[in-house]
Amino acid sequence: MEVLGYLASALIGISLGLIGGGGSILTVPVMVYLFGFSPPVATSYSLFIIGVSSLLGAYTNYKKGLVNFKVAIFFGASSVTTVFITRKFLMPAIPEAIMRIGSLDISRSMLTMVLFALLMLIASVSMIRNKKTNSDVKECPDCIRFVKLFAYGVGIGLVTGLLGAGGGFLLIPALIILVKLPMKQAVGTSLLIIALNSLIGFAGDLGHFQMDWLFLWKISTFAGLGILAGGFLNKRVNGDRLKKGFGFFVLIMGVYIIFKELIFH
Repeated sequence: MEVLGYLASALIGISLGLIGGGGSILTVPVMVYLFGFSPPVATSYSLFIIGVSSLLGAYTNYKKGLVNFKVAIFFGASSVTTVFITRKFLMPAIPEAIMRIGSLDISRSMLTMVLFALLMLIASVSMIRNKKTNSDVKECPDCIRFVKLFAYGVGIGLVTGLLGAGGGFLLIPALIILVKLPMKQAVGTSLLIIALNSLIGFAGDLGHFQMDWLFLWKISTFAGLGILAGGFLNKRVNGDRLKKGFGFFVLIMGVYIIFKELIFH
């Protein structure tokens, strides 16, 4: 199972490198079902792995001039703050035993995985629908809608903080629609925002969990190699078809997790 976990980590990186998101949605299930970590620990490890690999991807995009730092700072200000508060104070306050519905005990771990599965379903629909975006849209700094951007940043921060997912599938449409960034710059900028959110969120976990640093760096290395490979393949494969195919895979995984946690628990 561990071999599959390392291969899946590389796949996560490839997805991030190719389409700027989507791959992080698999990190928590990989940590839980292939490596055997509890969901709370898995969300923490996910933040580190996605943070490190996204930072590498952001750097490669920066060298190509595809990262908008102004947008990343404005957007990241609200999302990073929200992620840190969520991980540092909100998550530790959630009890392991939450409630009982009939014969079903709702635990923190179960709720985390069910919510994560629902997020996977939303992400999969977003990838499968694959709406066309205009890659020729010119950057328009004056078009930044600060209130909406701030609110969206808080929402992304909550998703990242609670579930350990980068939220790239939510970020990229926001950067294109609200900020009018070209598609390739939206991908590069989203990677920087994901990296900031994830690493700051992970910092909020320090002291709450016993971290296996060797394991984290090994997995991050595989994901990092994957993201470099994804960036290399970006110009050589049909990203739209890949995104749609990956969306169906995420959909199947989301349905599987719901059945496993609620029916076959």
